Amino acid sequence: MIHPILKMGDPRLLRIAKSVATFDTPELHQIIADMFETMKAANGAGLAAPQIGIDLQLVIFGFKTNLRYPDAPLVPETVLINPVLTPLLDAIEDGWEGCLSVPGMRGVVPRWSALRYEGFDQYGQVISREVEGFHARVVQHECDHLNGMLYPMRIKDFSQFGFTEVLFPELNPEDDD
Repeated sequence: MIHPILKMGDPRLLRIAKSVATFDTPELHQIIADMFETMKAANGAGLAAPQIGIDLQLVIFGFKTNLRYPDAPLVPETVLINPVLTPLLDAIEDGWEGCLSVPGMRGVVPRWSALRYEGFDQYGQVISREVEGFHARVVQHECDHLNGMLYPMRIKDFSQFGFTEVLFPELNPEDDD
């Protein structure tokens, strides 16, 4: 089922999500299936459970191709529960981001360039990956949602924040929701 995506200004997006305590349940599998359906319908690169009003430490991300980020490298489809992020380098990179909860806008956000993410999949199996570049950016962006953080809260230079149709007219603005 495709869920409505909460928009910036909804107080539910500012909450700290609760840890998932039980894995491999029909309810959890249904939430994850709904999240993937919702993300794909919105051409998203990722989605956090709080974005659809579910207060759990659960994010999904990944795609082969993405209309909103046509030049982005492949990110494997991943379910990540109760994530822990650890930077691998002190290096911070600026990069453009958008968000399904901040439709029609983009901004430059500083993020760690390389990190390790750890957590669990929907079956309770441990996930541990070291990633860099766009993959690392997507994971950080989605995990921010679990801590009540939206990407505009991380922007340092608001001259690099605006409407996608103005900043990137070559992109279809309806694909940036």
